[in-house]
Amino acid sequence: MMAVCEAATTQLVSVWFVIGALCAAVATIFTPSLLIQSLIFLSVSLIALIATRPFVKRFKQKHQKVNTNSDRMIGQIGTVISPINDAQSVGQVKVLGETWTARSDLAPIPTNAKIKVLAIEGVKLLVEPTE
Repeated sequence: MMAVCEAATTQLVSVWFVIGALCAAVATIFTPSLLIQSLIFLSVSLIALIATRPFVKRFKQKHQKVNTNSDRMIGQIGTVISPINDAQSVGQVKVLGETWTARSDLAPIPTNAKIKVLAIEGVKLLVEPTE
């Protein structure tokens, strides 16, 4: 069952428990003791985790997240093209040549003011004014 769970994910989240479960399953042939089977499961899982940790670290480093599409907007500087007002804290900004609906907790922000993108919330940018 553990192997099926691991195969269903794209991350290495339970591979160590699969190895421990297989060893515990083999132990059922030799002993009916649930305590011994549990100890085998725990110890083999821990040993497998310690032994494979350097490999997993290298694997994860090769697959670091690359910002694409809208993620690249975070941290960018843009210009307000429609004022962000007090009532709704909503306006429009232009960042990297693209027009976005934006909101700010520090409204109002006037037209032509420079802003910095803090985050993306749905289809709106969360921005703050810059000096």
